[in-house]
Amino acid sequence: QTKAVDRVNLYLEQGEIVGLLGPNGAGKSTTISMLSTLIPPSSGDVRFHQKSILKNPAMLRNVLGIVPQEIALYSDLSAKENLRFFGRIHRLSGVQMQKKVEEILALIGLTDRQNALVKHFSGGMKRRLNIGAALLHEPKLLIMDEPTVGIDPQSRNYILETVKRLNEEKQMTVLYTSHYMEEVEFLCDRIYIMDKGCIIASGTTN
Repeated sequence: QTKAVDRVNLYLEQGEIVGLLGPNGAGKSTTISMLSTLIPPSSGDVRFHQKSILKNPAMLRNVLGIVPQEIALYSDLSAKENLRFFGRIHRLSGVQMQKKVEEILALIGLTDRQNALVKHFSGGMKRRLNIGAALLHEPKLLIMDEPTVGIDPQSRNYILETVKRLNEEKQMTVLYTSHYMEEVEFLCDRIYIMDKGCIIASGTTN
């Protein structure tokens, strides 16, 4: 039996952007899956506002946005239809739904392509829509798992600036995983460095 993650201890303060940096296979995605209640840890605990989310995952799920490493969109639907689908999952409807979808399309720079099918989008546009889907319910905590993998520099910069703006304007707390040092240096207040399932270093970017 392989230990994917071993004795990981990390924390996020409200309003911070925290980086989780490490090579592929370091255990970042497994850690995120545990933090976001997708898989239970074999030992230890995940606490939100001092309460265990292992016993009450809904407490965190209601305020959590997840941007997965893999694109999680419906390619035969348009950008707007995708956002409306995910909006319904978060119980949005009517005027509130319409307002949020328009707001997110503007935020991710896809208003002019809202009726185009996702299968015709570039990798960068899909990444931006993936982020938009995670923001519909105005999460207080956003977890982003390598959201700039395999995209062009312009889209990458757009995503980084959007994350910074969300943090500054909405005081959104962000956990951002990457294997690009320059990304976490640009974005993050604090960084954890992970390798072979363990946190091997942590500290501020200064």
